Amino acid sequence: MSVVNPMLAAVWERGLPLTRERLTELDNAAAAGHALTAEQRASAAATAHKLSGSLGMFGFPEGTEAAREIEQMLEAEGPIDVARFIALTTRLRAALGL
Repeated sequence: MSVVNPMLAAVWERGLPLTRERLTELDNAAAAGHALTAEQRASAAATAHKLSGSLGMFGFPEGTEAAREIEQMLEAEGPIDVARFIALTTRLRAALGL
């Protein structure tokens, strides 16, 4: 784990269940791939945005970057590159050690 500050580490630990839920939502969206509805795609983009915004604060710049790429992919017009989406969710989990 990258969190060094004891107070931030405590906040990170308390937030882990929510972070895991968000990762699972992104995993599910990646698995659905081209079958995502517009609503599911928007929800997954919002989830990626939330992760992107918080992970840097906890010392996970690689996770922030992966989440930001996911968000941009989902917000873009046109079909999703499913293989890239899956690779990014894998990279995100690896960056967080989850």
